[in-house]
Amino acid sequence: MMRFVFDERRAAQAASILLDRAGGSMDYLKLVKLLYLADRAALIETEMTVTLDHYASMKHGPTPCQVLELILQEQPREDSIWHRHIKREHFVAHLCEPVEWEQLSESNVDLLNEIYETYGQLRPSQVVCETQALPEWRDPGETAIPIDPTDILRYAGYSDYAIELVTDNNEAVYLLQRYQARAS
Repeated sequence: MMRFVFDERRAAQAASILLDRAGGSMDYLKLVKLLYLADRAALIETEMTVTLDHYASMKHGPTPCQVLELILQEQPREDSIWHRHIKREHFVAHLCEPVEWEQLSESNVDLLNEIYETYGQLRPSQVVCETQALPEWRDPGETAIPIDPTDILRYAGYSDYAIELVTDNNEAVYLLQRYQARAS
């Protein structure tokens, strides 16, 4: 399984772009699905995701797990970048103040804007249907089934050899980031 070290700042920056495009708020389920679609597209196009999250098939489609956890937290950490900028009120995520986009590349920002252009006007239930139609999603019932990013690449037409190279490259980045986090 391909692994990434989740980056809360990058996730908050990506969510900030989508929320800003939506006028400052949107149904949190829709936000989660748009972030998944952006991560999926980035993985296929650049072999690296935007948020560096891990994913699961859940009742309402493929889901970035750490992002969902941040949204649903009732008592966030005091130093949470996400919660400093994004709040949830019932089923709606609100942008309190924009997040600087310094960790996102220009191509990440362009991709997030493309995702919003394509799916932003859909109702949350329509975005859920779009994600449930993706080949990597399996109906988990009331549980969750992990989604291996290599499956996304396989469905996108990557060869086994190309998937092995992408996995090796991302594993090297993962191990380096883990090492750096322990050293600091």
